[in-house]
Amino acid sequence: MFSLRSSLADWNDVPTGSMKPTILEGDRVFVNKVAYDLKVPFTVRHVAAWSNPKRGEIAVFFSPKDGKRLVKRVIGLPGDTVELRNEQLVINGLPVEYAPPDPTMPRQLTEAERQRSIFATEKLPACPHAVMAISRVPALRTFGPVQVPVGRYFMMGDNRDDSYDSRYFGTVARDQIIGQAIGVVVSVNKSNYWLPRWSRFFSSLESEEN
Repeated sequence: MFSLRSSLADWNDVPTGSMKPTILEGDRVFVNKVAYDLKVPFTVRHVAAWSNPKRGEIAVFFSPKDGKRLVKRVIGLPGDTVELRNEQLVINGLPVEYAPPDPTMPRQLTEAERQRSIFATEKLPACPHAVMAISRVPALRTFGPVQVPVGRYFMMGDNRDDSYDSRYFGTVARDQIIGQAIGVVVSVNKSNYWLPRWSRFFSSLESEEN
């Protein structure tokens, strides 16, 4: 069983809000470890590789800073130039477009979070997704431009003003990417007596346009 979890599929508990509003604290996400390759159990050595992470996918990887498992969105691919201009993402010199958010998405957050945050749909090609910003907190809202080296990826959280990501620890090596987070298995509300969030059970994290 442990070999299967190490090589094929696993879950990852999410303790922070860096991927809000897409992933909440208390979510347990399902990780497809064979989305990109097959690894030797309990290692990062590849037996075979058949795909690479795509822009917009949610990946689980080991942080280059301290080795902790993190869950972030793939923003920059090898060779890309990534920039942030006052919260607006720019990839290869082209500003990413933004649209009004899905009105149902912020409802899963607390009233205080909804009042102090700004929500939008970030229209990454083939993978539009929700993002949020918290205007009253200090954050790295302008960054780069930086070019992503060969064999590495630029990761960012959807909660742009409360995410420790590639803006701070740099790009992530391909062999440190564990797999793709594709859905929420179970979810509990830690701030409300650990009650289950039934609507999030077995919900997909993949964009409908993927």
